[in-house]
Amino acid sequence: METRQLLAFTTVVQTGSFTKAAATLNCSQPTITTRIKALEEALGVVLFRRLPRGIQMTSAGVELLPFARNIINLTEKARKAITMNGEPHGKLVIGSAQSLTDYRLLPLIEYMCWRYPSVQLSLHSRNALNNLNSVRDGQLDCAFFIGAIEPREGLETTVLCPEPLVMIAGPNHVLTQRQSLSEDDLTSSTLIRAENGASYHELFEHSLGYDDTRAPVLELDSVDAAKRAVASGLGIALMPEVTVSAELADGRLVRLPWSSTFRVYTQFGWRQDNSTNPAVTALVSAAAQVVSDQVASLT
Repeated sequence: METRQLLAFTTVVQTGSFTKAAATLNCSQPTITTRIKALEEALGVVLFRRLPRGIQMTSAGVELLPFARNIINLTEKARKAITMNGEPHGKLVIGSAQSLTDYRLLPLIEYMCWRYPSVQLSLHSRNALNNLNSVRDGQLDCAFFIGAIEPREGLETTVLCPEPLVMIAGPNHVLTQRQSLSEDDLTSSTLIRAENGASYHELFEHSLGYDDTRAPVLELDSVDAAKRAVASGLGIALMPEVTVSAELADGRLVRLPWSSTFRVYTQFGWRQDNSTNPAVTALVSAAAQVVSDQVASLT
């Protein structure tokens, strides 16, 4: 997936036709068609329906559009920052949830080290609330976090990808025999929290009306420790699907029949007064591209 393919896609959406998009981008109509086809093949989806009266975006196209615009915008910002201020350099102190550090960000770190060797990265895994507060007060330059889309005072944020959640249990847990789960099933089972302080725990527990009189909660800061606790039968856990895909595939963990009533996203946040920092701009652009490629490779 390339930026020029995304630009062709967004221009077709904007102009309403492949021919007009070609004129806007000063290229041929077959070039636009080729770029859209390559993008569809890379993602494994169809983005447009060809109708007698024109074209119509598919549901996949509708979902891709904001991410495509985001990547194009951030890429342009990075290009301008580099052109105006030279190669990004200096130290970036970054906060992140452990699940993102271990399962989303390692390819990004590798990319940044190769592409921008003058940028020194320092990555710290802590819970999202502490990370965002530390960005606001200047202890961190920026942070990756999982949460709902909402305004965050003093911060610029960008969505990198949806982050599907899964409710998991060990293979011998009684709830694995159920065809569906009731609220009582969930609230009467020990809940194992990985990454204590993650906002998706609060959203889940609020949706079920959790309180201190309900089943006990086992709090663990380590994702790996939480997975081992669940696999041994100590309780159930709500976790990003990306962190447990291997264990679900080989049967060490079991997906329970639960569907989320809320959506969360992997996001990147930085202080509004840090928006012109070339290193931050380069990191935002790289994160959008790397995470997008990662998600596409898993679909």
